[in-house]
Amino acid sequence: MRRERAQNQDPLSFERRFMEEGFCRIAGVDEAGRGCLAGPVVAAAVILPRGCVLDGVTDSKLLSPPVRERLFDTVLEQAVAVGIGVVGPEEIDSINVLRASLKAMTKAVDALDPRPDLLLIDGNQSIPHHLPQKAIVQGDRLSLSISAASIVAKVYRDRLMERYHDEYPCYNFARHKGYGTREHREALRRWGVSPIHRKSFKGVREWVEQAGSGAQSSADGRSGLQKSIF
Repeated sequence: MRRERAQNQDPLSFERRFMEEGFCRIAGVDEAGRGCLAGPVVAAAVILPRGCVLDGVTDSKLLSPPVRERLFDTVLEQAVAVGIGVVGPEEIDSINVLRASLKAMTKAVDALDPRPDLLLIDGNQSIPHHLPQKAIVQGDRLSLSISAASIVAKVYRDRLMERYHDEYPCYNFARHKGYGTREHREALRRWGVSPIHRKSFKGVREWVEQAGSGAQSSADGRSGLQKSIF
């Protein structure tokens, strides 16, 4: 598998190229949440119909939350198949975030029905899967299928973090979604580490070490928080 940075701005250039080579169902794959201090890594895999046009679909990081939400619904309506893969914070700590991201993408691909016959992966790494695949640097801006996957992964993860906000409101996950903002770091200083924090990450592990245990927190006034839903 060659790794390359494509220059062609046609959002279907990769899909068309591989369809001309005989591939029929091409899945774009991307993840969200890799750089967060809390919560899971979420990946999505999306198969679009041949010649599909989705106005406005691009890298989710370039879109506002309301636009992402609208395009999320559009992708679900138009896609042939959508798969989601989630790897929680405990496993991220156990196997490291890169492996967790690749595992989440593999799980997303395995959730697709019908099955794809080629994968387009955002980034420069292949995933541990038997299917033919191509890694594309900045693929979330260069391939429509990967762009669609980036939106699905981001919105799905944001919604998960909003659920976590209901469980642990003192961290305000609904606002920062687990990223290491000043507000989030101040909440860690004040309330300690919750069960959904990534205890191996810089910015979190210091508080784990200081407390002597990552399982306790005063976040909701109890001796400990509820366990992660993952």
